[in-house]
Amino acid sequence: MATKGFVLFNCLLLFLLLNMSTLYGATEEDRKVYIVYLGSLPQGEYSLSSLHQNMLQEVVDGGSVENLMVRSYKRSFNGFAAKLTENEMQKLATKKEVVSVFPSRTLQLQTTNSWDFIGLKESVKRNPSVESDVIVGVLDSGIWPESESFSDEGFGPAPKKWKGVCKGGRNFTCNKKLIGARFYSLNELEETARDTNGHGTHTASTAAGIDAKDANFFGLGKGTARGAVPSSRIAVYKVCSEFGCSGVDILAGFDDAIADGVDLLSLSLGGDPTDFSQDPVSIGSFHAMAKGILTLNAAGNSGPDPGTTGSVAPWLMSVAATTTDRLFVDRIVLGNEKDVMGFSINGFSLNGEKFPLVVGNDVPGDCAQSDSLKCSGSCLNSSAVEGKIVLCELSEGTIAARQAGAVGSIILKDTVSGPVSFVVSWPSSSVTSKDYHRIISYINSTKNPQAEILKTESIKDSDAPVVAFFSSRGPNTILPEILKPDISAPGVNILAAYSPIASLTREDKRHAKFNIISGTSMACPHVAGVVAYVKTFHPTWSPSAIKSAIMTTARPMNDSITSQAEFAYGSGFVDPTNALNPGLVYETFEEDYIRMLCSIGYSSEKLRRLTGNNNTCLEASKKASPKDLNYPSMTSEVSAGTPFTINFHRTVTNVGLPNSTYEVHVFSNSGVRINTVPKVLSFKSLNEKKSFDVTVTSNGVAANTILSASVVWSDGKHRVRSPIALIAKEASRN
Repeated sequence: MATKGFVLFNCLLLFLLLNMSTLYGATEEDRKVYIVYLGSLPQGEYSLSSLHQNMLQEVVDGGSVENLMVRSYKRSFNGFAAKLTENEMQKLATKKEVVSVFPSRTLQLQTTNSWDFIGLKESVKRNPSVESDVIVGVLDSGIWPESESFSDEGFGPAPKKWKGVCKGGRNFTCNKKLIGARFYSLNELEETARDTNGHGTHTASTAAGIDAKDANFFGLGKGTARGAVPSSRIAVYKVCSEFGCSGVDILAGFDDAIADGVDLLSLSLGGDPTDFSQDPVSIGSFHAMAKGILTLNAAGNSGPDPGTTGSVAPWLMSVAATTTDRLFVDRIVLGNEKDVMGFSINGFSLNGEKFPLVVGNDVPGDCAQSDSLKCSGSCLNSSAVEGKIVLCELSEGTIAARQAGAVGSIILKDTVSGPVSFVVSWPSSSVTSKDYHRIISYINSTKNPQAEILKTESIKDSDAPVVAFFSSRGPNTILPEILKPDISAPGVNILAAYSPIASLTREDKRHAKFNIISGTSMACPHVAGVVAYVKTFHPTWSPSAIKSAIMTTARPMNDSITSQAEFAYGSGFVDPTNALNPGLVYETFEEDYIRMLCSIGYSSEKLRRLTGNNNTCLEASKKASPKDLNYPSMTSEVSAGTPFTINFHRTVTNVGLPNSTYEVHVFSNSGVRINTVPKVLSFKSLNEKKSFDVTVTSNGVAANTILSASVVWSDGKHRVRSPIALIAKEASRN
């Protein structure tokens, strides 16, 4: 009897354990954060918070949903984020009012000389009274409000259109320059808009910081650090933490920024290419565009492989990173007094003293010889490297050498990294493969090899601008008919404000008010600043008009250095002063993007939920091609090895001179023939529109060939350049 009772008890216990989630709700481990996107704000009076709570309650089996609701989006678009099980997510996805349900991805954070380099000098023409009414919104890791780049000396009150707040958390104060701050955190670890890693401070000051005299990084790059629009205002939305940038928080930042009244948005963050309906940046920037706000987005740091840019939506502007004409180098002086050029941001000096130089694999240790050469792990014996400079193959070797007691390190530079220098925490440099082997030859030629690593200096780089190796490339993997990235701007070795409590490197105990950083994160705010600059002279221009002005006036770049052509640098290198007077612009509005979405298979029902209007997909739209979106560039995939004919239809708006005549000039390589109809566009008034067609033909090219060309309209004063980029793909086989 006792045995039977024991068996029954265990069966009951097992039943309870197996059904615990049903009886008491799913465990925390069963749930993930999902974004439930409901489209634009509904017309009329609604309590969206109640609506979101009720929708969630309908799919959750029993219990309160208060702890499951993460955030409601109700200021600029409609939706919410919640902790859901797979089953609950599926239930929500079937509801007719739901546009899409997708998991919250974690995206990643991706200038004393740079503004001069792109032609925006301190003496440039300005419109300061209008400039002070421009509000630059920055979605990033926060800001350091006390930085001198954000001083409000001489500023008047915030623009009347500003509807935002300063909710920066404890011990955080805004001013007349930094007029707004908000923070968002799923992890609830950083309840402040204060920047603890430096990234957000750097990007905000690059776009719109005031003139900061004598800015430098331990004496390097000394000069005036400034933004493109020093008199403009800044509003920050801290959507990134040390863990990355949550999709939930990114959408919350968009929701608030649009309603607060910013004029443009700069986002130096991103991830892998993702369908528009599941990408928080694409969704947020669509609603921003609909409200007249242009979003600037970093192309990504996943280059140089093709198809890596995650910034692909046509209604935002994707920015690639280039070098500038200032190169940071540090010389390595060998014992024979011959120099080797190294690359690093090295603020340290060995005071003119040379030290013994050793190769990693010559140092006794417990590792295989090949590992010693790389200086990996614990392969370096302290007694053998103490007081010496160590030569290593891997970048991690600099940490191993320092921990073993060396006085410095020389690292083999990545073969594709180009002229990019990174901050080091002690005397260290990286060298090319050629110079690396020169150093080894020197060591083998003498019994007492020595070297000194000098402090970094800056030299002129005559090759600039060149697309940085890390900058993500096209083609656009989500929408191949739209060229991405759109534009290139300085993103290598950029000096700007920094958080004084942020680490400079993983091992660095130093802190700085300014820092030199590289990335498409640094390129993005450069173009954001240019957008703000153009907007000060053309405050009524649409987002697409400003975008077109910047793209069609960009400087063509040198294809002999960047083999991926427009898929690396877009329309070219940004030219701020030329963008003020483009002559003609390609304008694209919400309804144009709707037709384009119809052409790639979006249903009318999905469109209505997305826009909040009764949009329908006409049959003509369904049969159209996305390459006919009125975009400033022209792109298409073609089948390799076969003849092709590609047609593009475009419309331009006259924003130059009332009475003007533009003639077309075509530039192409030998692989294509281009015909434009008509060849002359005559305008009688401002804002008049004219259309034209471009036909590109070829007898066929090999797979993966990139065909570059351009169509330029000129009236003798303006040059309106639209790049054409075709890529040949191998035909798919069934």
